[in-house]
Amino acid sequence: MPLPKIEEARNLGDQELADQIVAVKKQLFTLRMQKGTRQLEKPHLFKHTRHQLSQLLTVERERQLKKTED
Repeated sequence: MPLPKIEEARNLGDQELADQIVAVKKQLFTLRMQKGTRQLEKPHLFKHTRHQLSQLLTVERERQLKKTED
């Protein structure tokens, strides 16, 4: 599973972006719970999930800055 591309996040609408951020945060929480209970089978998913979350938050911040400039 390759790391997601930031262009995928940039193609989302505002509401879709917000929904994705919530979904990824929930997924990260679930991964932490699995790690804590020693049920995590794929530890590389931490890296992928954190990477995806940072991309989504970056795109959200870019849009906020663009709105303040206008």
